Amino acid sequence: MVKNKLLFALLLVVAFAIVGAGLSLVFSRFIKFSDTGSVETVTPEKIVSQQGHSAKPDFAFNPPAPQDAPTDIKDAVLLGYNILTNTRKYAAKYVGNTLTCGNCHFKGGMTEGGKNGGLSLVGVGAAYPKFRKRQNYAVDLVSRTNDCFQRSMNGSPLPADSREMMAIVTYYQWISKGVPIYADVPWLGVKQLKSAYKPDAVKGKQLFMQKCSMCHGANGQGTLAAPPLWGKDSFNDGAGMAKLDNFSAFTHLNMPLGNPDLSIEDALNVALFVTTEPRPHFAEKTGQGS
Repeated sequence: MVKNKLLFALLLVVAFAIVGAGLSLVFSRFIKFSDTGSVETVTPEKIVSQQGHSAKPDFAFNPPAPQDAPTDIKDAVLLGYNILTNTRKYAAKYVGNTLTCGNCHFKGGMTEGGKNGGLSLVGVGAAYPKFRKRQNYAVDLVSRTNDCFQRSMNGSPLPADSREMMAIVTYYQWISKGVPIYADVPWLGVKQLKSAYKPDAVKGKQLFMQKCSMCHGANGQGTLAAPPLWGKDSFNDGAGMAKLDNFSAFTHLNMPLGNPDLSIEDALNVALFVTTEPRPHFAEKTGQGS
């Protein structure tokens, strides 16, 4: 009797096992268990390969006007704009020459850059912190701005918490409204010229006298119409514009101002002449800024 009960129990277990296996096979056709809770570990390298770099930006150049800034930041935005367009008046104690930021960043940097547009600042509020080869590290907008004050303006760094620096950064961010954080902003920077041409400083001097001296002065010291390009009142040898590649690209796109017509070869010749003329030596100052 006991043996019969054990045999019956064993047969019942086997029967349930067979039925369970059958049901599992049937339902597996309708349910994908891999979609109900599994998590794939994705490395940063894989993320980059999936995203790619071919997508077209879904934003356009459309900076808001400084005067349209919200009430709580409007004073700061307007001061930032004034500093950019008249640096010697609104940030005088930090400037060491007769230049203003607007000499390179036309109209306070509110241009789209490129042909006759200077160096745009629209979007920098979304592009920083950013890695820079000069520091071999990521730098923020305060450090980047102070780099310009010490090099292009041959001056001193602004304290990070100064009224002027806070106004400049607020202005950057306001005119960058609508630009996605860390987007690839096509109008920022200056694209260097592609040429195998070897520039000639002698030809550059001749061209400078013909096309540039009327505004910049025969001795390159500037006039009421245009800034000095060398000498004690111009940018020092640590500035970005002191580099042949940068100066030639900027000149090709923007000079003569309002009607740029220099060929790539002419721009390279003029750039070699100007960048090899004497100018202040860069000496980094500390104790003021970041």
